[in-house]
Amino acid sequence: MENLNFIDPLLHGIIPDELAKNSINISTKQLVCAGIGTLIAGAVLKKAGHQKTAALVSGFALPLFASALYKKFGSRNNDKSQSDDYSFYDYDERGHA
Repeated sequence: MENLNFIDPLLHGIIPDELAKNSINISTKQLVCAGIGTLIAGAVLKKAGHQKTAALVSGFALPLFASALYKKFGSRNNDKSQSDDYSFYDYDERGHA
């Protein structure tokens, strides 16, 4: 048998216990609050006269909001697609279409 030590176990869905324990779970509400906070911080910086810094800080708001939307609706669509993948096909007793 070949030595397959070079294959990354994370590619196969095997997550070590240490990595699973140390992963950060950020809620959707926290992501939305962070997005609003970056918009407010950008507005304050713009009023203070720091145009480029304000644009940079405000630019982080859209990825934060997109992450919040993905986290909110991504799992819902994933659960639904797994249960309804083949619901539109008519199968007989042997499992043939």
